[in-house]
Amino acid sequence: MTVKRRNHGRNKKGRGHVKPIRCDNCFQACPKDKAIKRFNVRNMIEAAAKRDMSEASVYDAYDVPKVYYKQQYCVGCAIHSRTVRVRSRKDRRNREPPSRFRRDAKKPAPAGKPSA
Repeated sequence: MTVKRRNHGRNKKGRGHVKPIRCDNCFQACPKDKAIKRFNVRNMIEAAAKRDMSEASVYDAYDVPKVYYKQQYCVGCAIHSRTVRVRSRKDRRNREPPSRFRRDAKKPAPAGKPSA
């Protein structure tokens, strides 16, 4: 029988059965090893409220705690929300993680102009 993925779309490897989880979007039951899992890290308060709190605060520098929320999606919802993308047969062989997107990364200076 032809096989689309070498792990059959799961991360089970000899466990036999895995308990299901519920998708955060559609509440569909999906095996825990098959679900697409992502961590969402956010500040506890938004930027406008953060500025108001820092002005009213007694402390000079106070780091607002972050909320770490684990999101679990079924395959259909992860594709629909573009958390993961469909890849071609050749690209499916690539097992390296995608390059990380960094917001604070320095942009390279345009050619011919020295950076100041």
